[in-house]
Amino acid sequence: MKTRKLKLISLMLAVLMMAMALLSGCSGGGSKEPEKKENTAPEIKGLTFKSELELKRATEFSVYHYEDDYDLIDIHDHQRFLLVPEGGKAPEGLDDDIIVLQKPVDRIYLAATASMAMFVSMDALDHIRMSSVKKEGWTFDEPKEAMDKGDIIYAGKYSEPDYETMLDEQCDLALESTMIDHTPEVQEMIEDLGIPVMVDRASYESDPMGRAEWIKLYGVLTDHEKEAEAFFDEQMESIKELDDFKNTEKTVAFFYISTDGKVVVRRSTDYIPKMIEIAGARYVFKDLDDESGRTAVDMSMEQFYASAIDADYIIYNGSIDSSVKTLDDLIAKDPVMKKMSAVKNKNCWVTKSAMYQRTDLVAEMILDFHKLFAGKDLDSLKYISKLE
Repeated sequence: MKTRKLKLISLMLAVLMMAMALLSGCSGGGSKEPEKKENTAPEIKGLTFKSELELKRATEFSVYHYEDDYDLIDIHDHQRFLLVPEGGKAPEGLDDDIIVLQKPVDRIYLAATASMAMFVSMDALDHIRMSSVKKEGWTFDEPKEAMDKGDIIYAGKYSEPDYETMLDEQCDLALESTMIDHTPEVQEMIEDLGIPVMVDRASYESDPMGRAEWIKLYGVLTDHEKEAEAFFDEQMESIKELDDFKNTEKTVAFFYISTDGKVVVRRSTDYIPKMIEIAGARYVFKDLDDESGRTAVDMSMEQFYASAIDADYIIYNGSIDSSVKTLDDLIAKDPVMKKMSAVKNKNCWVTKSAMYQRTDLVAEMILDFHKLFAGKDLDSLKYISKLE
């Protein structure tokens, strides 16, 4: 009899522990630390490993510090770079896939436009010499002013760079976004000129603060590691108030409509749905993925309507399509919009153009979303506005 009771008690305890584990995994308004990939510091002949860069949210890269100011940047499953100190030499016998970058890296061609704000935030703008965006294409002042002064020059868009300018300016790194994957011949041409290419994969971070933490990679690249860490810690502190916020369970459709009439939404594991969740609501497309690994997913208006008809909020992605400025503009995209609950309730909003270029303001954007979902301080919103 005693044995049976003990077994029963053990079974009840096991069930209770499983229930607690499931509850602890349920997300409220706050942000939980993502699981990190297991990475060990590579052994490099002639170098002595010292420490690994501490990351709190990012999972797509690692940085390993070696003695004598050598650093290895590992963009997981894609690229590795060895940063060699000024005046130093690369060790012999490096793995074939390790690309050597000689410091200082201060003549960068920047085609990963979302990274520009990170260089500004850690006072490392002087490391950017060339831009893939013209002055008028920037949504904030610092790159515009640098281009006015001639400190940064236009060197062609990412898909058609000015190779001659890159050579004349002694470009020491082409910093690209994943858009370069659509034009592999361009990357090959740049590399054939002897210019290393680094592809920023911050957009593949599922946690928005992981995306922001890429500033630490660029801090190592430009010897601004302390400034990068201080900035990131400040961003994390600013959203700490949301950790204990109970999710409102309101639903949000975040999207834009392309010129061919397709609705473009973010896959469920993207950082924008995570921003919405941290801020206190739920992304309406719960299990949306794309086999190609893209962060954006196209769907027909019929598919969109079926999932988003009852969404509490519509947030139109004005960073991509700036044509929607009023509720009538939204309805003009497709008359079916009139049937949606958020349109009927006039609960439709649009993001401003800075959303993608200002990766330094991710925390502030999350706080804007939070104000919207909590229905407070709506007059103080900076990055989203109501469609009237």
